[in-house]
Amino acid sequence: QVQLVESGGGLVQAGGSLRLSCVVSGTTFRIDTVNWYRQAPGKQRELVAGINSGGSTNYVDSVKGRFTISRDNAKNTVYLQMNSLKPEDTAVYYCNTYSKGPRWGQGTQVTVSS
Repeated sequence: QVQLVESGGGLVQAGGSLRLSCVVSGTTFRIDTVNWYRQAPGKQRELVAGINSGGSTNYVDSVKGRFTISRDNAKNTVYLQMNSLKPEDTAVYYCNTYSKGPRWGQGTQVTVSS
């Protein structure tokens, strides 16, 4: 059974940092591409960052230079380090991978106060 479990969200002031974690189970993690998405109230879910099995990464323009995605294959975990947070980063953040179909975690709330 494929499971993705996110953690690390919370309330932070603008300019602060948070690190999100996503633990993936039930897949051959080391070959998986894993993504972070976010969804703000009233907005569509958007891709924030992704990392493939070789460690190549991609980011949406609005987070480049502030967010860093990384993975630890020994722990089946993907991280999203978020620095210089802005109020517009406020959203529910979801971990995603593809294993016989798209798989999603339950999400973790990130709130950035101004």
